[in-house]
Amino acid sequence: MSTLLLRLAGPLQAWGTESRFNTRQTGRAPSKSGVIGLLAAALGWRRDADLSELRALLYGVRTDQEGNLLRDYQTVRVPGAKNSDITYRYYLSDAVFLVGLESADDALLRKLDAALRAPAWPLFLGRRSCPPTLPLALGLREVELERALREEPWQVSDWHRKGWERRHPNEAPALTLLLDEPDPRPDAAVVRDNPISFDQRRREYGFRAVTGRGTVTPPDCLARLPDVTEHDAFSEVAGT
Repeated sequence: MSTLLLRLAGPLQAWGTESRFNTRQTGRAPSKSGVIGLLAAALGWRRDADLSELRALLYGVRTDQEGNLLRDYQTVRVPGAKNSDITYRYYLSDAVFLVGLESADDALLRKLDAALRAPAWPLFLGRRSCPPTLPLALGLREVELERALREEPWQVSDWHRKGWERRHPNEAPALTLLLDEPDPRPDAAVVRDNPISFDQRRREYGFRAVTGRGTVTPPDCLARLPDVTEHDAFSEVAGT
């Protein structure tokens, strides 16, 4: 088994799985359907493509930086309507996630890694207004999913790490871990987040079981950094 790791970070992210009508919610972690959509776009697949090989990937997320929930107020007017409709869209701002995709098919993971580095179509973190910052693909790790997520270094900026050190001088961060559960346990949550089709004529999603695997402290979290006195909010954006 090998695991492909992705770093999902950007000014805004939006991972809705239950949005309806005029309120578009976001989950607090990337959805599997959203990440599969990202992979399909990188590969250049059409919306009616067969997603079975991507849907079969074992999926996991580590929250490296929770970010903040942001609500965007908008108005929409339907042609011919007298009044505008009020809509709300929720986003995560300044969040960072480590995503893992496990498979026994190394050739598939290498294909996905190459596609993410040279995507056929533009990539977004859930919505078109949410482009990712680089690096996005972190490459393959020749270990199973949970181990890869536990052993990968912390993916936050030096500024964020120094801020943690100042606020918690003798405490290591505890990052939450969520994994697909092929054999559901009693404590597993079932979510409708496994895409069968993105075809606009008939979007269809299946269920998957998810369990929390406690918290993890990445191996480099306790390494002290030199003082960082300036924060460049656009440092990542400039590298994209």
